[in-house]
Amino acid sequence: MSDPSADMPAAVRNTQVDRSLPFSDVQDFDDVDRGFIAALEPGIVRNTDGHVVWDSDSYAFLDDDCPPTVNPSLWRQSRLCARQGLFEVTERIYQVRGLDLSNMTLVEGDTGVIVIDPLISAETAAAGLALYQAHRGDRPVTAVIYTHSHIDHFGGVKGVTMVEDVAAGRCPVLAPAGFVEHAVAENVYAGTAMGRRAAYMYGAALPRGPRGAVGAGLGPTTSTGTPTLIAPTIDIEHTGQTETVDGVEIEFQMTPGTEAPAEMNFYFPQLRALCMAENATHTLHNLLTLRGALVRDPHVWSQYLTESINRFAYRSDVLFASHHWPTWDTERLTEYLSLQRDLYGYLHDQTLRAINKGATGIEIAESIELPPAIEKVWHTRGYYGSVSHNVKAVYQRYMGWFDGNPAHLWEHPPVESAKRHIEFMGGADQVLEKARRSFEDGDFRWVAQVLNYVIFADPDNAQAKALQADALERLGFGSENGTWRNFFLMGAYELRHGAIGTPTVTAAPDIVGALSIEQLFDALALRVDGPRAWSTTLTIDWNLTDENIVHRTQLRNGLLVHFDTDGSLPAPDTTITLTRSLLVAVLLGGADPTPLVADGSITVDGVDGVLATLVSVLDEPDPDFAIVTP
Repeated sequence: MSDPSADMPAAVRNTQVDRSLPFSDVQDFDDVDRGFIAALEPGIVRNTDGHVVWDSDSYAFLDDDCPPTVNPSLWRQSRLCARQGLFEVTERIYQVRGLDLSNMTLVEGDTGVIVIDPLISAETAAAGLALYQAHRGDRPVTAVIYTHSHIDHFGGVKGVTMVEDVAAGRCPVLAPAGFVEHAVAENVYAGTAMGRRAAYMYGAALPRGPRGAVGAGLGPTTSTGTPTLIAPTIDIEHTGQTETVDGVEIEFQMTPGTEAPAEMNFYFPQLRALCMAENATHTLHNLLTLRGALVRDPHVWSQYLTESINRFAYRSDVLFASHHWPTWDTERLTEYLSLQRDLYGYLHDQTLRAINKGATGIEIAESIELPPAIEKVWHTRGYYGSVSHNVKAVYQRYMGWFDGNPAHLWEHPPVESAKRHIEFMGGADQVLEKARRSFEDGDFRWVAQVLNYVIFADPDNAQAKALQADALERLGFGSENGTWRNFFLMGAYELRHGAIGTPTVTAAPDIVGALSIEQLFDALALRVDGPRAWSTTLTIDWNLTDENIVHRTQLRNGLLVHFDTDGSLPAPDTTITLTRSLLVAVLLGGADPTPLVADGSITVDGVDGVLATLVSVLDEPDPDFAIVTP
């Protein structure tokens, strides 16, 4: 189970956690400090406008004793994650940690330095590189490696190299096959919804401190600088592929479908060092992240960890990853990988066993127990993923949203359901009174559930929102999982202060610019307002002058289909000639096409008004949609 003590009184909960976990084991604190060279002083990174995009100093409070408003286990993890600076991993390998959600690793080659995973923002990546160069010399960046397709592992690339150096071959960029497709799709297709929920997941509006944000379990939080992207120049396509980069030999292992749809581990035989990307970190990871994503496959994840053990472990003296701190010594790192493997494999197999006995995801999540050898190890604790929501993810992967009970097949939507619940319960006043008693009894999970009905039935009920905020806050204070804490506390924050919207930009210009033409029109199709477009039929050929292709779109029955055309099809209603950048600006960026047509930047041949008609049926995503209110 996840956070089984989250709704206990704070003193009882913290005492129970202290007694149940091995706090006397300080190996992680030794490891997190090993090889320390220097910290960024002060630990603040600003953008060109002077705005703070990263502040590691704001986590200094974690040096104090754990207060009753934080789970002691999460407090311990957050202290470890907040340790920032430049560290030596082994000879020629260095890490910058604590300057973003992820780590940036630097491997010294014959003529320069290879950068692995340049963080989220160009500003934090540049600060990390400068910290390294200040202590190791002004070595040029001679290659970049993206371990996988999540933005915290590529977004800062323009802080460590330039497009010109990549294009000239001075700085190759290596990534797993399929990297660009998955990197841009995740940030564009459902990017608005993911970004809004990510604000909850990382506690975007929460003040740093014992009653607010203490970390996300995987790292402190996400930076808010400029996300960038430079497309890879070398694709890693198969396990066993070997590349020599700036004199450094690297052996790769492909791991698609694990923590990311495009991901890879790799080994440095000359240095006896193993990079595990984000497939083995010091936490139970997500099988379905709370911000939303494709469900990951714990079965194949476990299998790839077995392959990593068999291919690399016995040859390695140190293991490092894209988050957290390294693990040294062959025996220790082999056991570490084995326990991580056992964790994902056990969750998969035991969830499937329970499914085949008729249990639902919620039921399994409340009853499953991990083996003691896994449960009592710090790096398997649910600081970022959790047993509870990972089990539900396994259920979703195999069984979908429906639990098989016909009573759940066609339930009322939230608002209508809430109104009926409140009526059956005797009205909002009676529910509030009973909820107050449950709150005093410490049953915060139940309070949150029943008050959600009141709020969705009566969004202006100030008493319900105030008590709900208190209940969510108590649940957050008890959570061992960093992202659960942030979700609960963000819910309380928005109930008290109103919605904060989405503070991060998912579809950044570099990411949108990396969309293939097929992906670009896929993204456009997702914005067609179906009912508004039911009666609209049109065909447009898009002549992209800078890519020398013609792509056809057809709109009918509220569906936009698209495909390349070679001129052999019947003539379109209209042919629009323009560059790719103008296509993005008009169709996804909201630019007014009228002046662009008037000045000749866009030429239109055929039926007048077709472009305007298409634009008129496009919908805008809402980055401020409600979460804790209807």
